[in-house]
Amino acid sequence: MDEPIPRAVLCDLDGVLRHFAADQFSSLDAANGLPPGTVASVAFAPERLVPAITGVVTDEQWRSGVAAALAAACGSADRSRALVRAWSASSGSIDAEVLDLLTRARARVPVVLVTNATSRLDTDLAALGIADAFDGVLNSSRLGAAKPDPRVYRAAAALAGVPVGRCLFLDDAPRNVRAAHAAGMPAVLFRRPDDLRRALGPLL
Repeated sequence: MDEPIPRAVLCDLDGVLRHFAADQFSSLDAANGLPPGTVASVAFAPERLVPAITGVVTDEQWRSGVAAALAAACGSADRSRALVRAWSASSGSIDAEVLDLLTRARARVPVVLVTNATSRLDTDLAALGIADAFDGVLNSSRLGAAKPDPRVYRAAAALAGVPVGRCLFLDDAPRNVRAAHAAGMPAVLFRRPDDLRRALGPLL
């Protein structure tokens, strides 16, 4: 039997709609004489990242902590702070094809952005020109819980004003998709825009 047509679309940001340069962190490592993988491993260490995406610390505090943790490896606090400023300068880029598909779906149903993000999210959305591209934005750092916590899916459905089982969730992280399924929400693993196109078929 065919799946019912979704009454809302809940979409991830990073890895789906927004992308960063593939060499972003390797370039920072090389420019600062650090072993490959150093900056990413420090920045995204769970003990550092999770408090930032659940609102325990601000984006500024998170990045300041990354700079402090890199100071010895960089040779000085000034150099590590400069590294973090360089990393922070980019808000990424938007996949125009994905944005177009979501915009077309939005003509039929609410589209809600559901992202594990820091307190910087609003600034980034404005810089990317997509602050008004959604009917709602669920920022994990404001909710106090991050995907794959089931609270995220319930809160996102509530924000859309649609029952959990009638929302379509899209994410590039398999564990987040599995958690959506466990919450009773139809979900699709995103790898390329064609995955989104197929998932949104009835709405396009």
